[in-house]
Amino acid sequence: MMRRVWVPDPGRLRLRAATRAVLGIGLATTASGLAVPTLTGAIAGGLAALLALFTVADPTVRGQAVTTALLPVVGLPVLALAAGLHGHPLGRDAAFLAVVGAGGYARRWGPRGHALGIFAFMMFFMAQFLHAEPGRLPPLIVAVLVGAAVAAAIRFGAWCYERGLRPAPAPAPPPPGRGLDRATTRQAVQATVACAAALAVGQAVSADRWYWAVATVWWIFVNTASCGETLVRGFRRVLGTVTGIAAGLLVAVPLHGAPAPTAALVAVCIFGLFHTAPLSYTYMMFFVTVMAGLLYGLLGVLHPGLLALRLAETGVGALATAVAVVLVLPVTTHATTNAWIQRAVRCVHECTAQAVARLGGAHDADPAGRTGELEALLGKVRLSLAPLLHPLNPLRHRKARARQVLALLDACAHDIAALAALAPAGRTDGAHGAHLADAWRRVEAAVETLTARHTAPVPAPAPPAAGDGPLLHLHGLEQKLAALAAPLASPPRAPLAGA
Repeated sequence: MMRRVWVPDPGRLRLRAATRAVLGIGLATTASGLAVPTLTGAIAGGLAALLALFTVADPTVRGQAVTTALLPVVGLPVLALAAGLHGHPLGRDAAFLAVVGAGGYARRWGPRGHALGIFAFMMFFMAQFLHAEPGRLPPLIVAVLVGAAVAAAIRFGAWCYERGLRPAPAPAPPPPGRGLDRATTRQAVQATVACAAALAVGQAVSADRWYWAVATVWWIFVNTASCGETLVRGFRRVLGTVTGIAAGLLVAVPLHGAPAPTAALVAVCIFGLFHTAPLSYTYMMFFVTVMAGLLYGLLGVLHPGLLALRLAETGVGALATAVAVVLVLPVTTHATTNAWIQRAVRCVHECTAQAVARLGGAHDADPAGRTGELEALLGKVRLSLAPLLHPLNPLRHRKARARQVLALLDACAHDIAALAALAPAGRTDGAHGAHLADAWRRVEAAVETLTARHTAPVPAPAPPAAGDGPLLHLHGLEQKLAALAAPLASPPRAPLAGA
């Protein structure tokens, strides 16, 4: 008998993550403020807790705990470096770009490298934000350690709701290549070049707030894998910043840094940040921008001109990013999407194999586990296709092709889920098993046609009897896989047949 695993809906998970973030960051800020009784200490501890709760995304709780423990190991030396170079602009700028390059390159090691790279970058950024000098380094280190420790205690002790859930599937990335053929290496170079340009222009715009332009570049590159994704994310960051600044003018500026209402609104922003991040980068940036304005109000430096300067520096960073991803070792959207689609098609094959084996009586087959991996892969496909489906995309043929591919893959996932639901029956009737085996072979042939990049689809059979659920779903899978051949085999910019 298969063990049932409780999987809550995504909305409930986002609600829990956001509520836990408010609790964890609030307690971390309070504890850091008590350990280092200064405003900068409280901010440093709160930021460390926010990063620990936001960036760590290993698929297992044990992996998350290890990554969280490594954050200070990687981040504190960077914080010390930034503080030590505070009075040496050229050395500081060179070190910042080195951290950017190393942090981008670390993405090749998956979620752990990604989280550690972000934390290292943000430690250098925090040193600029708080004007950290060597003499202020020890209390900042204490604040960061306290903040990270409190966040870990909440996440893995007091409220570890992930225990008991099926571990989130972590699909392997597309074939990595070697050297500059590896997408993460190319993006590390792009990010470094873009940050260098943003740093130079940002300093011309403002000698004090230039690091906003660099941070804009860095966060646009986070979680993107192609030129199209990066350009769309840059647009969304500017949009979120503009709306956040408008809200800041209405909310943050009139408060003049009043502690109680500011703290309450920061908590609201933290909740909104965590709750909307999986859904919309624009909403996330709205809350980040409002929160930044509130923090500057606490520091006593907030005024409308500062918010206008933030918008200007954001524009500098977004423009530098757009130029870099187009001109410096571009990672094309087509290559990225095709790699994820191929992986999704192969996963459809594996899911079907598990479901058919279970229907044939193999009780050790686990179609439910494979369907979770398929959903994760389809999430990657949707993310990579998002630039092509964006309303501002002028290439209507590519948009139509992307929409058709996504619809067919979603339909395949529906058939797979239905097969997995039927699979526990474990039907072993001989004649039925022969029909299942024949239908499975046709699905397998359709997958081989797609993954081998042939153009001739397998001929579709006549529909099976309407009352037979498994055969109907297998037949539907074959038809949908055959239909995928046309949009995947034809040139990206060519019109679809019949369009």
